[in-house]
Amino acid sequence: MGVIQFALWEHAEHVATAVAQQGVAVGRLQDETAAAGQQEAQSVLDQLGPSVLTGTTITATRTGAMTTVTVTGHAESIIGLFTLPVKATAAGATEIFTVPGQAP
Repeated sequence: MGVIQFALWEHAEHVATAVAQQGVAVGRLQDETAAAGQQEAQSVLDQLGPSVLTGTTITATRTGAMTTVTVTGHAESIIGLFTLPVKATAAGATEIFTVPGQAP
């Protein structure tokens, strides 16, 4: 049972990473917001495995230079005695359109 629980935790880690990366991919785009990244991350989580990754919290921040999405939660427990924590963070440079020769 321990091996299966570890495999579920590993899968939950991969889901959290994919969710965070997709949230950053949207949130860092020009004219987007941190809320758009958070909404995209939630949408991806709903598609990939809301039962594998439980008790999730998705936070997104966006500054002029960097966009970050963090996903936290717990891996599904098959043993029932404990849950394993999961956390994934993805970050990327915020896209800014600049005209050559002009300040951003």
